[in-house]
Amino acid sequence: MGENYFITGFPGFLSGKLIEGILEQNPDAIIYLLYVPSMKQKAESEIARITEKTSIHKDQLNLVPGDITKNKIGVEDSDWDHLVERIDYIWHLAAIYDLAVPRDIAQKVNVEGTQNVNEFVKNCTRLKRYVYFSTAYVAGDRTGILKEDELIRPKGFHNYYEETKFEAEILVEQLKGEVPVTIIRPGIVKGDSKTGETVKFDGPYFIMNMLHRLRYLPFLPAIKGSDAEVNLVPVDYVIKAVMYLGHHPIGENKTYHITDPSPYKVSTIYAEMMNQLVGKKPLGAISKDVIAYFLSKPTLRRMLGVEKEALDYFIWDGHFDCSQTKMDLEGTGIKCPDFLDGLPSMVQFYKKNKDNQNYHIKIQ
Repeated sequence: MGENYFITGFPGFLSGKLIEGILEQNPDAIIYLLYVPSMKQKAESEIARITEKTSIHKDQLNLVPGDITKNKIGVEDSDWDHLVERIDYIWHLAAIYDLAVPRDIAQKVNVEGTQNVNEFVKNCTRLKRYVYFSTAYVAGDRTGILKEDELIRPKGFHNYYEETKFEAEILVEQLKGEVPVTIIRPGIVKGDSKTGETVKFDGPYFIMNMLHRLRYLPFLPAIKGSDAEVNLVPVDYVIKAVMYLGHHPIGENKTYHITDPSPYKVSTIYAEMMNQLVGKKPLGAISKDVIAYFLSKPTLRRMLGVEKEALDYFIWDGHFDCSQTKMDLEGTGIKCPDFLDGLPSMVQFYKKNKDNQNYHIKIQ
């Protein structure tokens, strides 16, 4: 008999990749997938895609309608009773990831929702591990070296996404010792390092949006005065790392930065993207303040395809220490691929799908 998994946040990109990783490692696994009823059609389509790709029995993937913002995560009492007696592993991915999310929505989903999931966790009688997906950016506006064993409230946050993920992580941290917990803090997750596949163009793809839309200008300037690093991690590395750390005893009651140990500076990534996407090199420079001004204008940021909140991540001076992650993955062969090695496939995927609006997020 396979082990029983419960995953929130279905049918998101990470949850789909995680399911594939679980089934590759444990072909007999039974997986219960919590989805909000409004996403039923998309959830069923994703089930069909995974079933076809993995050739598993359809009964191994079970859709559970619910809502983490509600009592008992919004599931029927019969489902609750069934699940708490059977689940071995809980992977909590559900969250509002939008950098421009209003405070009330972020609070309800990311904080109150996590509290409700925690209550479900504490009721599961045979739980082997609770894996919570946080973010490395709970660091807020702290700078310098940021360590995995720190959960320090910063003076401020760049947005309500960061703030509410910090608050949610505190709630999960408090369960350590009561239940077996692993907290995962990814950097900015991008597409697959080999295929470039992703489901939405955000994060580093905002740069490509801007470069593509300005490609006809006689020259494109660099960003003046920014030596900041940007921490981008491919989804395949994230899944491999969390599959190991979320199952192996070594990962119990630890927090991990699933980040690039050798991130590139924004200036390097920007120049390489420009070269591979539009065949130009940066000429001249434009200040961060001027960029911020442009992105403060709704019409301009929609024209450029860039969220104004994204700029913070390309000028912020913080470095994520991932020593614990590297130590616990030593000998597994699991390492973060070099960003520039995966950039050609990333660019090619973008070029192929740049006109498909399903990949683009709505810029406010």
